Amino acid sequence: MTQWWYNHKTGEVEEGPQSLGVDRDGPFDTREQAERAPQIIAERAQKWAKDEADDWKKS
Repeated sequence: MTQWWYNHKTGEVEEGPQSLGVDRDGPFDTREQAERAPQIIAERAQKWAKDEADDWKKS
């Protein structure tokens, strides 16, 4: 199964890991997901921040 990566240094999508791990995000199942990586990552970060804030409120 092909995996796709988003190189956040160059803004390019890579088929398979081609660049240094520190420069890429993934893997993603499809090229389309990798192309949306910055949006997906931002959405996940917002969710994690909200979940963490909710956990602090419960403490």
